[in-house]
Amino acid sequence: MFFLGLAESIQLVPDGTLILHIIIILIMMFILNSTLFKPINHILEERERRTRGRSNEAQDILRRVEEKLRHYESGLREERAEGYRLLEQVRTEAMRKRQEVLNSAREEVGQLIGTEKANIDSQAEAARIVLQRDVRSLAANISAQILRRPLSKRTISEVEPRI
Repeated sequence: MFFLGLAESIQLVPDGTLILHIIIILIMMFILNSTLFKPINHILEERERRTRGRSNEAQDILRRVEEKLRHYESGLREERAEGYRLLEQVRTEAMRKRQEVLNSAREEVGQLIGTEKANIDSQAEAARIVLQRDVRSLAANISAQILRRPLSKRTISEVEPRI
């Protein structure tokens, strides 16, 4: 019933209370705007600014880190290449020294071989001379035993051993 009583008082034509309601709404908007919305908006803007600022700061830090990493990696590549170059230089120098040692050893061995060949040739010649003398002596002894008489010196010198 209460609602029916209110329903009879609803007017379809606006009267002076409408302006009062509009003024009350405007006052409430002003009060809410100054006490609630502006501080909240200010807090939200500050949070957004900080977030964006931190995000930008983080991106700057990442950019600097990436730049330093690229610089470090390029320096590392350069130093590695320099190390390989030095290693190759040392290896080349070692190979050159090794070749020099081998060449001097070959020369030394060649000289030793020549010396030993000469020694062997001289020893072989001395052995031939000794063998020729021994062969004459043996030939004279064998001839004397076969003939059952001693041979003369002239006969012994005529016997030429063939070695």
